[in-house]
Amino acid sequence: MFQILAQEGRARLGEFTTVHGVIQTPVFMNVGTVAAIKGAVSSHDLEALGCQVELCNTYHLHVRPGDDVVRDLGGLHRFMNWSRPILTDSGGFQVFSLASIRKIKEEGVYFHSHIDGRKIFMGPEESMRIQSNLASTIAMAFDECIPARSNREYTINSVERTERWLERCQAELSRLNKEAGTINPSQMLFGINQGGLFPEVRIRNMETIAKLDLPGYAIGGLAVGETHAEMYEILDVTLPHAPENKPRYLMGVGTPENIIESVARGIDFFDCVMPSRNARHGHLNTKEGVLNIHNKKYERDSGPIDPQCDCPTCRNYSRAYIRHLLKAGEMLGMRLAVMHNLYFYNHFMEEIRQSIAEGRFERFRQENTGVLSRRI
Repeated sequence: MFQILAQEGRARLGEFTTVHGVIQTPVFMNVGTVAAIKGAVSSHDLEALGCQVELCNTYHLHVRPGDDVVRDLGGLHRFMNWSRPILTDSGGFQVFSLASIRKIKEEGVYFHSHIDGRKIFMGPEESMRIQSNLASTIAMAFDECIPARSNREYTINSVERTERWLERCQAELSRLNKEAGTINPSQMLFGINQGGLFPEVRIRNMETIAKLDLPGYAIGGLAVGETHAEMYEILDVTLPHAPENKPRYLMGVGTPENIIESVARGIDFFDCVMPSRNARHGHLNTKEGVLNIHNKKYERDSGPIDPQCDCPTCRNYSRAYIRHLLKAGEMLGMRLAVMHNLYFYNHFMEEIRQSIAEGRFERFRQENTGVLSRRI
């Protein structure tokens, strides 16, 4: 399912074949948590913006509208009118980040909904059943995402429990894929590497889960409070123990510079709410760095957000107009800003892929390091 087409150092150019189409990697997945991108961006828009994969969230869709509703309406692809691949996050991160009251047991987690306070139980089997109802292309394993500074004893106990949960996820999804009436019997499971900031725990965990021969593997529990240097160190020590012939997904990352550095270490999949969230607040990515459109100097600026950008926003609207819309609280302002940032990220990944194909990724890395994340 995964083929490496070219490699420069540890950076990989690949193709991941799924039932919903071929994904060109490295890839940035656009985050539509509740089956939509915040900012009034439609599935049709996403295709035009170069989105290959949309990420949706198991927990949020289970709470509202309900995974049974989505199943009865034909699964996420039909529900969203999106034909390309979808990855569903397992809900584990939200269980541990949103739930103020929770009880972790071997069978799973008991907690209260952040919407209406009702009691919910979610474990490996429940997460797989929800994701099977959603019928995503890729289902993520149910895991515990621990704080970056967790102590060693808690980290080891958590990782060992997550390993047992992963085996249960694999068994349950295999069973569900064989059930009559399953919408997507080709749904794939990605395992998640955990271990906090303890290199030896990360390595042991990756070696353990690699034996399950899953379609893909993620690095979880990063971008949750550690420094960039610590994140890169964990990638450096962990990825050599990940299967070479399977895609690797760094969850929740990040800035363009984070992405370049992680590609250089062998990561293939990324996701982050950052481009859409920043856009809604007027922070826009350009080839020269990050532009704050709220600055008064753009009040009469008739130029595009980025003269080097060919997105629908930059082709048709000025900085002055977008600034005005955001200042006035008009939804069109958020829509145009989000479309720009998503286009920037998707085409930034296209540039990365092209640089690897042409054997000039390291030059591309050097040219962009310290540039794309700087404030204009």
